Amino acid sequence: MKKLLVLCLIAGLTATGSILNIKAADDSPAPAGKSEKKAPAPRHIPFHGKVDILDKEGGTLKIGDRTFHVTAATKITKAGKPANFDAAAVGEHVGGAYQMGEGGRLEVTSLRIGPKPTKEPTKDDETKP
Repeated sequence: MKKLLVLCLIAGLTATGSILNIKAADDSPAPAGKSEKKAPAPRHIPFHGKVDILDKEGGTLKIGDRTFHVTAATKITKAGKPANFDAAAVGEHVGGAYQMGEGGRLEVTSLRIGPKPTKEPTKDDETKP
């Protein structure tokens, strides 16, 4: 009977020690590169439509229910060539991409004023079957 009691006691201590070792391994800090999560890169969301309201001084344009903020970093083109925000007009078709800024602002990253420029055929396009 004593042998059975000693065997059970040893088995119980061994199991408890194994559980404590597993728990300690789970609580240990992971390597610095693995534990830190990177902030997701800002998504560029496309948009297009006709300009309803244009505020050149404030740097905003309204298309439908959304108000977009044009920043100094915004890349603006018109007819495929670089342009500035002054080239835009109310009622003109625009398109581009924006991302969510601080406070939920819709910040324009690229703005195309007018229709998409047509792509001229190249020699490679003519030779393809």
